[in-house]
Amino acid sequence: MMRLRVGSYAFRPGLWPTLAGLFFFVLTMWLGNWQLSRAEYKQGLQNRYDRMQLDGVVRIGASLVEKEGLLFRSVELRGEFMPGREILIDNRVYKTIAGYHVLAPFRIEGTDRHVLVNRGWVAVVKGRRDELPEIKPLTGEFLLRGIAVDPQSRYFEFKGAMPQGRLWQNLNFEQYQAWLGKPLQPVLIQQTGDMGDGLVRDWPRQDAGVSTHISYAIQWFGLAGAIVVLWLVLNVKREKEED
Repeated sequence: MMRLRVGSYAFRPGLWPTLAGLFFFVLTMWLGNWQLSRAEYKQGLQNRYDRMQLDGVVRIGASLVEKEGLLFRSVELRGEFMPGREILIDNRVYKTIAGYHVLAPFRIEGTDRHVLVNRGWVAVVKGRRDELPEIKPLTGEFLLRGIAVDPQSRYFEFKGAMPQGRLWQNLNFEQYQAWLGKPLQPVLIQQTGDMGDGLVRDWPRQDAGVSTHISYAIQWFGLAGAIVVLWLVLNVKREKEED
């Protein structure tokens, strides 16, 4: 093995510590680069979202839409809400206040096809969990506007009990479509605009999580540097100087 000496100090790295250090150094560098690649991918998604906001409004009709081409787009459609199939998604917090997201099917004008709409957020009834809030229905035909998002997004996932009436712990899109018994467009519409129904529609800007991956990459690269420093320090020994 290599041996260097400066004054009374000698640098003599052992075989096994060197191999172990090399392994963990390569591993942490690989993990850091992997996080950077994920950040680059997420940045592409973020750029796509921001670009979509500048594109024109898409009109949704009776034809089945392609989900990937519609995500994050501003959309509009004419029709009416279907009564009796509204559900509340539990455990949704807005400005530290517990509440629900109100989801309802919207029948597209001139067809039997529906689209699932997130009408907005409503608080729990005076802090009680045993009483559900009353939601003002939107009746008649009107022009609905909103943002198309993925109904399978983890934002709506919450492991828990099975649906209890109109109270659901999570949105299972396939389960809801079977329960509805009507064909649904493969997107969820986050409704925008004030409809006078008391629901909050303050949708957060879509964040792909680029900064999270970058911070993870910095941590992995920092750990790789720490491994190198530790390997150097542990292999430096002080020896008696020879006469």
